[in-house]
Order: sequence, then structure tokens, then C-alpha cells
Amino acid sequence: MRELETVLLELGGDFTFVARQKRMTVDHKDYYLDLLFYHRRLRRLVAVELKLGIFEAADKGQMELYLRWLKKHESRDGESEPIGLILCAGKSAEHVELLELEASGIRVAEYLTGLPTREFLERKLHDAIRIAKRRIEAGSIKAD
Repeated sequence: MRELETVLLELGGDFTFVARQKRMTVDHKDYYLDLLFYHRRLRRLVAVELKLGIFEAADKGQMELYLRWLKKHESRDGESEPIGLILCAGKSAEHVELLELEASGIRVAEYLTGLPTREFLERKLHDAIRIAKRRIEAGSIKAD
């Protein structure tokens, strides 16, 4: 958990760490959000929930509860609505599509559960080089 906090903090200076295991009480029942950040440029809270397994439909409901609680109890005037990120070991594209997560302000991302193969890394590197060359040719970035 602490290593993940460090990784997220390295995403940029606009992320501010707010809480780990943020306690939220609804009808005398406690819930705990894994990580809570504030993004200064976006002017909104960013809730991060970590899942050891694959993404499930119930995870959306849990995150929606967290986001609504944060909006009601933690958001301040002038801030945008909180958004959520669910990090999991795997996800189904069809689940994500059918649940229309983006409309709820929720994103799902997978983390690596093992080291990728050399072939996979080489393919990704070649893809990145191809994309960069196209961007240079299109004039959207300058070549050094």
C-alpha cells in the first residue's frame, strides 16, 4: 500500500495525499476507502480503491457510495465532483462497457501481477516508437 502511495505521488505535483483508509460512516456502518487524494489542477478529490482480484460489478456500487459520501461530506465550494479509480488485478472490457463507469466518474485500471514477457515489452516499445514517429511526422511534437 505504501509503495502504491509513492507511485501515485510520483504522477505529478498536482496530486496531494489526503488519507489512507479514509473512514466513512453511513447509518452507523463504517466503510474504509483505501486512498484519497486531491488533484489541485482538476480541483477535485480522487478516490482510489485497490482490489486484489478482478473487477466485479459490485465494485462500482462501492465506489459510487464512496464518491457520493465524499461529495456530501468532504467536497468544498468551487470543487468539481470527486472521481474514483479502481485498481485491480484484471478487468473485463464488457463489464466496464455495460456498467457505463465513465458516466459515474469511475475508471478501472489493471496493475501487473507478474513481470511481462520480454516479447511483450519489446512489442510495447516498438509500438511507442511507431506512435512517436507518426506524431513527429504530423508535426505534433518536435524531434530533438
